[in-house]
Parts: sequence; structure tokens; C-alpha cells
Amino acid sequence: MVRHSKGFRARTRKKLTGGEFSIADALQEFKLDEKVVIDLNAAVHKGMPHPRFQGQIGRVVEKRGRAFVVEFMDHEKKKQIIAKAEHLKRF
Repeated sequence: MVRHSKGFRARTRKKLTGGEFSIADALQEFKLDEKVVIDLNAAVHKGMPHPRFQGQIGRVVEKRGRAFVVEFMDHEKKKQIIAKAEHLKRF
């Protein structure tokens, strides 16, 4: 039998297809408390949140280096992730 894959990008064939690097996406800025959507860009691996958070809507809490801390509700639990601007879009 074949072992079950447990990697970071496992079972994400459709979520992580396509996507091109855009310098405009990389340089976009977000204000504090601005609502954003987590939209993964498969062309950029750095600063990518876990694929299970694709499509979540949250708000920017702080800027950390070149990335942003996004806070959102995962069912009844409040979570924070760190994502680069390439993986975020305005809501």
C-alpha cells in the first residue's frame, strides 16, 4: 500500500493551480482594520497561509515586516495568520 501524503500542499491540486506573479499585487498596502479576503496565489510560495484558509474573510490587525497579520473567525474560534500581500485581496 501507498503511504498517505501529509505535506503542506497535500490535496490542493485545484486550489493551487494557476496564478501569476504580479508586482502590483506584491506592492499593495492595506490599512489597519481593513477587510480582506485570503486568496492564495500559487506562483508565490513565501508568505502563503495554509490552503484550508482559502476564501476566508478577515481584517488586518497589524503589519509585520512585509506581511500582514489577518484576524478572522474559524467557526467559533478567533484565529490570526501572517500572510504576504500577494495572497490578500480587498473585500
